[in-house]
Amino acid sequence: MCYTLKMENHGKENHCHKNCGVAKTLKVIGSKWSMLILHNLFKGSMRFGELQRALEGISPKTLSIRLTELEQEGIVKKTVYAEVPLHVEYNLTAKGMTLKEIFNQMASWGEAKSNNIPIQRAI
Repeated sequence: MCYTLKMENHGKENHCHKNCGVAKTLKVIGSKWSMLILHNLFKGSMRFGELQRALEGISPKTLSIRLTELEQEGIVKKTVYAEVPLHVEYNLTAKGMTLKEIFNQMASWGEAKSNNIPIQRAI
């Protein structure tokens, strides 16, 4: 198992093969916005505007790109409702829901860190 990742644009040594599970996971969900989008979608279906309001600072273009990437990976499902006015909702697929444990562990780690609890006890 590999935990050290190559920092491609920073000239760091490559300690993680591209087939490493951690590298593969980060390639899909590793961007700041992708992780925050998924974090919000664990709460349930959301419209584009709701996601944009929940993700302070994200541009509509970036949100659209990240949602498309997650949809192409089979993690997010886009549903278009042919109503007037037209609206689109995004939700997690079964594959996307398999990431929930990773996010739960990250939340536990972050809460423990912010509360100065020894990390091993929190997880």
